[in-house]
Amino acid sequence: MTIDQPAAAPDRIGTLDMIRGVAVMGILIMNIMAFAMPEAAYTNPAAYGGHSGIDLAVWAFNFIFIDGKMRGLFSFLFGASMLLVIDRATAKGESPAKVHFSRMFWLFLFGEAHLILLWWGDILNHYALVGCIAWFFRKLPPYKLVPIALILIALEVMLVSGVPMDVHSTDIAMQAPHPTAAVIKRHNDFQHDFGVPSASVIRDDLALHRGPYPALLASEVKDAVRSTTNGFLFVGLETLGYMLLGMACLKSGMLTGAWERTRYRRWVAIGFGLGIPASVALAVYIAGNGFTVFAVALGAIALPTLIRPLMIVAWASLIILLARPGSALTARIAAAGRMAFSNYLGTTLICTTLFYGYGFGLYGHLSRAELYLVVFAVWALMLLWSKPWLEHFRYGPFEWLWRSLARLRFQPMRGGALATE
Repeated sequence: MTIDQPAAAPDRIGTLDMIRGVAVMGILIMNIMAFAMPEAAYTNPAAYGGHSGIDLAVWAFNFIFIDGKMRGLFSFLFGASMLLVIDRATAKGESPAKVHFSRMFWLFLFGEAHLILLWWGDILNHYALVGCIAWFFRKLPPYKLVPIALILIALEVMLVSGVPMDVHSTDIAMQAPHPTAAVIKRHNDFQHDFGVPSASVIRDDLALHRGPYPALLASEVKDAVRSTTNGFLFVGLETLGYMLLGMACLKSGMLTGAWERTRYRRWVAIGFGLGIPASVALAVYIAGNGFTVFAVALGAIALPTLIRPLMIVAWASLIILLARPGSALTARIAAAGRMAFSNYLGTTLICTTLFYGYGFGLYGHLSRAELYLVVFAVWALMLLWSKPWLEHFRYGPFEWLWRSLARLRFQPMRGGALATE
């Protein structure tokens, strides 16, 4: 999630806030499954929550337009915002390295606390780790950043392509008269991650998330290191590639709205013109094969990595084209983006309270389609509270806390960020 936002109000770039606002709202379309259902349902709708009728339609829409694309937008914006923070620190005579790495240190701690105390799907710790690496590319011009980013994404494609290959070889090994214990374990792990977990696994997951908080906390503590490490190793190359593309897009003027509108339209046509048909084909392939482990591993994990960069650029271009400076809706979405850190963590607080056992205990009780009533309600809250808050305060509450910790002193809070613009 991109929450590495520039601090000074007069220097803010409105298009970045607008794109960030759409992204922080859009990411909930996918994250809602991770809040409300067993983990396997995030990747495979056959695992839980319904995969026929309207539930199938919801899965297909999300897969084609949202899955991975909003995360990619966040990564683009994180790279761009990181550059702005570094440049402004330099302009103020501060040490850009000290400012950057202090922010990444505290962001990592926020992420670990978020992961352990609240929700397994945290992305903040991952962004902090990758952001430390992205620092070393900050001075490169766009014509160097883009090819490096594409190489990183190509390496990610090679990495994730090993998943369906491993699934296939495991399926073959399972057909042997006496498969080894290691083969059986690997087969069960794939079923758990990409297929339909056993009834006992689902039952245990439901009991854990509907149960008391101490048991859930103990589970998150146990998995914290594995989750952080696996995320960094499995998608770190892709995330770094997206951050570098975000830097290039900022330096080229793309993310600031400096391009001619015909150029944005061209990228919308290219990105969606290639990405949507390819994503539709993959969705048809996955569903047509009955959401098997191999179909999901190939069609939802490996091949979309090739498509996502084009779709992400298309999304950013479309948002810039649709933004209407001065309109009430644009102002509210931009305010939500300006407080993306607070809205991201606030979403977790709301959703875990709704779904987990220490709150209302709705975990596993709503279908895939029904969950979007919650999504729309949370969107409304984001749009309703963000702008009024910024009319009275300089930062969102978590933005203020992060900034104060990174600078080791309390930052001024009152004053109204929007009132100065």
